[in-house]
Formats: sequence, C-alpha cells, structure tokens
Amino acid sequence: MKRIYRRILSAILFVNMAIPAVEACTNLIVGKGASTDGSTLVTYAADSHVLYGELYHWPAATHSPGEMLDVREWDTNHLLGQIPQTERTYNVVGNMNECQLTIGETTFGGREGLVDTTAVMDYGSLIYITLQRARTAREAIGTMTLLVQKYGYRSEGESFTIADPNEVWIMEMIGKGLRNKGAVWVAVRIPDDCISAHANHARIHTFPLEDPDNCIYSPDVISFARQKGYFSGLNTDFSFADAYAPADFEAIRSCDARVWSFYNMFSSGMDKYLPYLYGKSKEPLPLYIKPDRKISPQNMMNAMRDHFEGTPFDMTKDIGAGPFACPYRWRPLTFKVDSIEYINERAIATQQTGFSFVAQMRNYLPNPIGGVLWFGVDDAATSVYIPMYCSITEVPECFKVGNGDLLTFSWTSAFWINNWVANMAYSKYNYMSADIRLVQKKLEDEFKASQPVIEKSAIDLYSQSPEKVAKLLNDYSITKAQSTLESWKKLGEYLMVKYIDGNIKREKDGKFQRTNDGVSAKPLQPGYSKEFYKSIVKDTGDRLKVSF
Repeated sequence: MKRIYRRILSAILFVNMAIPAVEACTNLIVGKGASTDGSTLVTYAADSHVLYGELYHWPAATHSPGEMLDVREWDTNHLLGQIPQTERTYNVVGNMNECQLTIGETTFGGREGLVDTTAVMDYGSLIYITLQRARTAREAIGTMTLLVQKYGYRSEGESFTIADPNEVWIMEMIGKGLRNKGAVWVAVRIPDDCISAHANHARIHTFPLEDPDNCIYSPDVISFARQKGYFSGLNTDFSFADAYAPADFEAIRSCDARVWSFYNMFSSGMDKYLPYLYGKSKEPLPLYIKPDRKISPQNMMNAMRDHFEGTPFDMTKDIGAGPFACPYRWRPLTFKVDSIEYINERAIATQQTGFSFVAQMRNYLPNPIGGVLWFGVDDAATSVYIPMYCSITEVPECFKVGNGDLLTFSWTSAFWINNWVANMAYSKYNYMSADIRLVQKKLEDEFKASQPVIEKSAIDLYSQSPEKVAKLLNDYSITKAQSTLESWKKLGEYLMVKYIDGNIKREKDGKFQRTNDGVSAKPLQPGYSKEFYKSIVKDTGDRLKVSF
C-alpha cells in the first residue's frame, strides 16, 4: 500500500497509457446462486489519491510467432522484461474480457522481505495479461500462477478476485523474496449460494488440502512458511493469512471492517464479530457467508456507496463529520493526540476512488451480451454506474484514456465532472447528497429499465450477425456514458446555483423561485444542527454569548 504511481505500457497496445497507483481497494463478491438473476457479481473500487479514472481497452488481436510482449511494472512503468506473446489475445474492457472473465484485486502487503525486485511479473501485469489470454476463472488461475512460476513475482501480497459467469474465486499470493523465483498462493472457490469480500487484508485462513474442485494451492505454500519460521504445527491447521500477513489493529479496523459492513447489509447476526473489529477478539470474519436474501446488481452498486450508515462505525455521526454530516475523513488515516494514536474509519465509499465497477456475468446469455461492466469514476457514492458491455470495441470519449489527467482538467472527462460535483457536495453533504441521489437513482433506474430491451434486440440479432450485436451494444454503451456526462454537468450547475455562499435557493415546481419583479427570492438560511451549535458553545464558552 505504499505505491506512488503505476501504469501499464505495451508496445502493441495503448502506448503511454498511465494508470496511477491503487493504494487501498475493495472487492465485493456474490455467487450465482446468491444473486437475483443467476449472475455472478463482483465489484472493484480502485482507490488512490493519484489515480485518474479512465476505462482501459485492449482490442482482440492475433500475433505472429516469435512476437514478444514488453512487461512494464504497473506502479512505475519500469520495463521489467519481455515474455513471448500468445497467438491470440481477447478483447478487454476495463477489468472484464469478451469471455466475461473479470479480475479485481486488493493489496494486503504481508510480511516484509518477500518482494523479489528481480522478477518480471508484477500483479498489475498479471491481471491485464491474463485477461487477454484466459477464458475462465480456473484458466485465469492457471495462467497467473504459471506466469509467476516462469518469470517471478515482483509485488507485495495480493488478494485477487477471479470470476466468470459460473464461478468466483479468491486467490491470495505473495512472493518468496529476492531472487527466489515464483510465489506462494492459495485459491478458494466461493460457493454459489454465498457472498464474500476482501479489502486490503488477507482473508484466507485454513483451507481444504484435498478438495481440488474448490481449493487449489502452490505445492510449497505450507513448507515455505515452515522454512521461514512463519508456521509450525499440523498442515491442517495452517492459515495463509496468519502465516503471511498477521493482522494488526489497523488491518482489522480499516480493512476487515469494510468486509463486515458488506456482510452486515445482507445477513443478520453479524454483531457477534464486533469484538473482533474492536480488537478484543481473535476470531476472524469468515471467508464467505450465506446471505439472508438474494442480491441484485443495484444492491451491489448501493453497497459500494457505503459509509457504515446505521452501524456503530457510522461516519456521519461523530464530530469529524462536521456540521453537515460529511462521511469522509481527509488523510492521513491515523493521527496522534497527546502521544496517543487514533484511526479514522475507512469505509467502502471513499473520496479518492479513481474508478469502480460492478461486474455482472451471466451464463445463460451469449458472452457479448451476458457480460456487463457497470462502470463509474471517482467516489462511488456520488457517481453513476453506467453499462459497458464486454463486447464493445470503442471507449466513450468521457472515459477515454488521454482525455485529461490528474493535473489537467477536462470538461469532457467524466472523472473531472464527477469530482467537480463531489467536491461541492463535501462542503454541505447532507443537503447536496440528497439532490445527487435523486439524479443518480433516476439514471440508474433508466439503465435498469432499458437493459432487457436492448438485450432482447441483441439476442434477436445474435444468430444473424454477431458483428451487428457488437455495434448495437457499442453504440448503446457510448450513448449512455455521454448522456450521463451531460446530466452530471447539469447537476453540477444546479448545485452551484442552489447552494452558493452557504444559502439554499427556494424552489417551486422544479424551478428556482423569483419575486414578482423577476429577481431571486430570498434564500433559506438553515444554519447548523442543534448538536453542532452545542459543540460551538462547548468549545467557545461565553465568548459568543449575547450580553447587554
């Protein structure tokens, strides 16, 4: 989690495409038996203070014998080496390919000294090279582990979500140290009727040693831990997380608390794990649980917007939320008062998100139609998830790589327009967020209503002309993205007018009110909440007291 800048650069793909570092991320997972429509659902929030939100695209291609692929470290763009290119590569849209294979990640770091700086494969390269080469989750696991076995693993400990329309796996991997080629890893299949999550802390503890249908692991995952002194005991008692990434309070509270919050949304009885989150119990969260109800793509979008509302960690309730219940805490995450260290809550939704998505993968539809990457940029709580089908061959202008960057504002970039709206909202959050949610819900409801219509048209076309299907979905995705950008611009203008200078403009029948003479009606001035006024008096004593 100490990365500063990452990018992938391929001589045969997008030259000079910059992808800044992801410092802390969240993946949420739903098996096909736990979803409302039989799809597998996974999410990814790529969170970093230096990440520019864009939608990456690698077109399908064929390659000549002997062709080589440059491997550049995602964090630094440093050329790590070359590997032979495969004969055929698949179309990749963001983190989903044309076969509906999706891969996400969160970094857990792990024990020091296990990074091999001489290796060729970093975890970012593993994700995007694998998406170009693999068709299924199991095939992806084989591809990723073979790559690190042949070329070495350069990164810190990672949790990967690897999903296709039928299965979802969590694979956790960490290197073996300088000039020790390869990695130790374990991959566990999430049962179809269950949900899971990971958020920058290793999640796999004990695992079945003789169940290859549901658990695969490197041959030396236990023996290497013994060799390093990380574990002693029976093989059946071996815990990957305890051996390679022992938990501390920060890992539990700022990482596993996000997993708990997701579980708590869909399952009763999660209060029994609160002592663990308070650092008073060693019983970790289960890797997966059965939810109390089926979960929809919209449920997942809403989960990505969570700030612990309604829980003991609710970020809108304490003094840190300010007078307008802002559920964000500006970094650093930890701070000291009188030599005592404290930590702010770290929720799923966060201000420094570059991009996030909800991946919907359906085995009962043809791949070009079944895979939808519901994609958004910036803070998930104040953005819109827009359907990007896995078969699209063109990226909307508002998401296109090179349309602005973190130091270059662009009025045609969704990332900048979303940030403009979000940063206005942070100053008067409880008021502005309500206005944002209305537009957000309206747009996502429209997408949800139009999804079966566009997909029926695509299915009707599929047997006649797959090419026409690709064009239909390509045009649909682009249109929805660009129209959303225009809606968000109008929302930003509306918020600016309505809330300028701390006032609130009066409205009637959807319009700002004017006097009979045509000027603005006197605005509302609601001030602060009673609780915040009490805090002011407590802090200032009699200094502000009205006296005669």
